Amino acid sequence: MKLTILFGGASFEHEISIVSAITLKEKLSSAKLTFIFCDTDHTFYLIDAAKMKAKTFSSGEYKKMPQLQLAQGCFTQKTLFSKTEYDSVVLNLIHGADGEDGTIASLLDFYAVDYIGPRSDACTFSYDKRYTKYLCEALGVKSVKYEVLHKNEVNKITIAYPIIIKPARLGSSIGVSIVKEESELDYALDVAFEFDDTVIVEPFLEGVKEYNLAGYCANNEMHFSIVEEPHKEEFLDFEKKYMDFSRSEQVLGADISEELTVRLKSNFEKVYDRLFEGALIRCDFFVYHDEVLLNEINPIPGSMANYLFEDFASAIEALSHSLPKKKQIKSNYEYIHSISKAKGK
Repeated sequence: MKLTILFGGASFEHEISIVSAITLKEKLSSAKLTFIFCDTDHTFYLIDAAKMKAKTFSSGEYKKMPQLQLAQGCFTQKTLFSKTEYDSVVLNLIHGADGEDGTIASLLDFYAVDYIGPRSDACTFSYDKRYTKYLCEALGVKSVKYEVLHKNEVNKITIAYPIIIKPARLGSSIGVSIVKEESELDYALDVAFEFDDTVIVEPFLEGVKEYNLAGYCANNEMHFSIVEEPHKEEFLDFEKKYMDFSRSEQVLGADISEELTVRLKSNFEKVYDRLFEGALIRCDFFVYHDEVLLNEINPIPGSMANYLFEDFASAIEALSHSLPKKKQIKSNYEYIHSISKAKGK
């Protein structure tokens, strides 16, 4: 399998993307991998596989490596006398802004580059937590009740404490706080508004069970990972998730009933169907009072949730051969020719 790993990007999750790419180098060691790093200034660099180490990026050493440009169907490296094309399927591993907000998806679509990852419409409904709630409502998938607050506005919260404050367009638990009483609210809002001008408020559910499930569609069939019950305290903060993204050992499946497994997969498929084709995503669910609730959609999960699959490399290869094709529109200028002919030109 030939695969190009695209990582980095200009987002608060830039470093997590680097960690994910380094992890996938190990998990996909049998594949012929090309590594392309997107700097925060949106310059693309071809990274030597032997240099896929955290220090390469923290020290700025990557800036000495070849720069690439996008061309029709591929990335290219141009020199004075030659041009090299890198035309393997791209795995979009840019977390957060750029990668999950639809920017990279639109760019790759524009240049007709084949890629694994969410398309721009899927990004719209998964990057912004407000739109994820709207999607749930439209699909009949239950989610945690919520309220929306905006920066520099007078906002009233009607949800009873304790509550969770989340930036609307950010992952990895960055800017997230649990607020147990009103005296803690202003500080939590200040933290969240540092990262986004819109935040989501949800009730903190005592005694909730959480389950993670990943999956993808290949050959017109849904393929699911194991169901994981993540071990955590009140919630996974940024530092815990940062370490979590470097996981490469497969985890054990959750000790749950077949009936609950079926319910989780059913909700996952409702979310995925006809929206996330071409992507491997992870959905995080809550089970509260025997009710399945979608917590969030991870359109580009950390390290692609490799640890949830028995044979991750085969999953990526199968997905790479089942990517949706965008219809190419061509014009024969028939309309313009007819106008010109009518005018005698």
